[in-house]
Amino acid sequence: MEKLDGQVERVVFRNEENGFCVVRVKVRGHKDLVTVTGTTSSISSGEWMAADGEWMMDPRHGPQFKAERIRMSQPDTLEGIEKYLASGMVKGIGKEYAARLVQTFGRDVFDVIENSSAKLQKVPGIGKQRRENIKKAWDEQKNVRQIMSFLFSHGISTARAFRIHKIYGDKAIELVQRDPYCLARDIRGIGFVIADQIAMKLGIGKDSDLRARAGLEYTLGELTAAGHCAYVRNDLLSRTAELLEMDLVIVERALDYSLENDRLILRSDVQGRELVYLPKLYFAEIDLAKKLQALAQGRHPCPPFDFQKALQWVQQKSGIALANAQREALKSAVESKVMVITGGPGVGKTTLVNSVLMVLKAKKMRVSLCAPTGRAAKRMAETTGMEAKTIHRTLQYNPGTGGFIHKADNPLECDVLIVDESSMIDVVLASQLFDAVPLHAAVVIVGDADQLPSVGPGRVLQDIIRSKTIPVGHLNEVFRQAATSRIITNAHRINQGQMPEFPAEGEMSDCYFVQADDPQKAVGLLGKMIKDSIPKKFRFDPRNDIQVLTPMQKGELGARNLNQMLQKLLNPRGEEVERFGLIYRVGDKVMQTENDYDKEVYNGDIGRITTIDAEACELVVDFDGRKVGYDFCELDELTLSYAITIHKSQGSEYPCVVIPLHTQHYVLLQRSLIYTAITRAKKLVILIGTKKALSLAVTRSESRERTTTLAERLKEYS
Repeated sequence: MEKLDGQVERVVFRNEENGFCVVRVKVRGHKDLVTVTGTTSSISSGEWMAADGEWMMDPRHGPQFKAERIRMSQPDTLEGIEKYLASGMVKGIGKEYAARLVQTFGRDVFDVIENSSAKLQKVPGIGKQRRENIKKAWDEQKNVRQIMSFLFSHGISTARAFRIHKIYGDKAIELVQRDPYCLARDIRGIGFVIADQIAMKLGIGKDSDLRARAGLEYTLGELTAAGHCAYVRNDLLSRTAELLEMDLVIVERALDYSLENDRLILRSDVQGRELVYLPKLYFAEIDLAKKLQALAQGRHPCPPFDFQKALQWVQQKSGIALANAQREALKSAVESKVMVITGGPGVGKTTLVNSVLMVLKAKKMRVSLCAPTGRAAKRMAETTGMEAKTIHRTLQYNPGTGGFIHKADNPLECDVLIVDESSMIDVVLASQLFDAVPLHAAVVIVGDADQLPSVGPGRVLQDIIRSKTIPVGHLNEVFRQAATSRIITNAHRINQGQMPEFPAEGEMSDCYFVQADDPQKAVGLLGKMIKDSIPKKFRFDPRNDIQVLTPMQKGELGARNLNQMLQKLLNPRGEEVERFGLIYRVGDKVMQTENDYDKEVYNGDIGRITTIDAEACELVVDFDGRKVGYDFCELDELTLSYAITIHKSQGSEYPCVVIPLHTQHYVLLQRSLIYTAITRAKKLVILIGTKKALSLAVTRSESRERTTTLAERLKEYS
């Protein structure tokens, strides 16, 4: 093999996932910069590269050095040091400060930053705060690079090194060497398969007990991610044994160990099934059932009054005559300590909630309103004229304890709590929310039980209704005004297993179907409709008013591919940064994909990128007027959201919704999915795809069943 060494002038391309890079290198004896391709754990401009490989001729780009092995070291020339510091690798040092630092300290600059950082304040413009930031960033990147190198040596993606360091700190390598499966448990984006690869390279046997225990917990974790709160013992064992290609006896031994050490819990349900739970979910179900039944006891905080007089007053003041089901639900809401209001679109849930609020406010009740997402809370505030918060903001996160400020020993200050879009709430969040409700208070739970269940484990709203231990106001009469909307009439048709009806050619409507049999053609047609046809015909802003909702992430008509296509169409140019295989551009619509309590942004929040600062390695996202900063290393928390999955759209409403629906979505096609998608639109729905896919979705009413035991717990404690 030939050898090559020189100073890295520019990193042309680098894949964060596999370490492949294309770099331009200044090599002695070569007049022009040399292009080098290869893989390395990390690389920055200014660094010294030593590579082994061979020269080759690329037909498009000319001669290149294809490196089999690359070794990087810190630069020792002043020019290299300055480039290295200015590369954005150390947050807080851009081109200007890199030049000043090299001018002041020369070749000693690295030693000064690492061992005598107080001297940095000699440099003009560097005060105490910037000095501390530079030192912190230097130490952090040093540790992150060590983790990168460790992962890379085991053939693993280096893209998650920052997240690993954020969670484990300086002990990261030590912890991973002791139990590599901790990565699958703790680090989002690193699954069991990757952790298993590291374990094998570290010499952990294929049939080891450590692997069996990790595999068992991973399998149960995947099942809870699919919505289950528990899983049948024997099915869990056989699934795990199959995944690990391991003898069932070893997996049974692992289960016994996990049960003895309280890592898992085994209980029988009323049907006699032996169910295995993760402790968090087992106790969440029990605590939630106990608290709801405790809240249901006693008198309603609202003082007694003549209901018929109040009803007349409400109808007169609002100018709306309530239907029988609404009247009964109103009576229940001011008499029952805990009650549910459920029904589809156009049946008057909002009118009923506003009627309840009129009575409660007249009786001087302190009412709190909340919903699972920022958009749902915003809509609740708009329809009620009162303040409404997300559940997380209602409970208030405490960074010191990692929990919520409001809980049983520090309850919310309210007489009545009204929770909207409750079909979205998973069992853990529901347990935390109701734990914080004072025992004297009443609770009104509002939601559409026919929508998709929560993304997280459980089916709280459906289980409460199914238990028949809590009063339920079922609203099912579609009001005359709502019945003129095809969106609403079609939603109810779908719910009854009937195909939706679409207008004849040339007829105006708010619900259309566009036939597109070929997925590739459907993608092109969808782009053309969003960029040109819909804005021209219906006057919707393509970037702000139109939302694409798709059944899944993958595939030609999946969210990932559609986002890249729509980004090119709607936001093709501007300042940008590439991370985790995605381009993030100023003006892009993005979605938060996990709860980040420190930033106070939550899974499903949608915002827009306003600035990208290459020197500070940070971009800023505007979430409904609130600016939130992200380090470039944290960008795996954000994804483009021109197109999102239908699951992620729950609790939100958009002026115009476009829904690609094709047989390539076969696995996920079901009634509650298409019902949820259509009911997200306020003014216009366009379905694009095949009637066969639509028919499949409408006729498949069996939403995949979830194993939950909340309904039987509610009966047990009633």
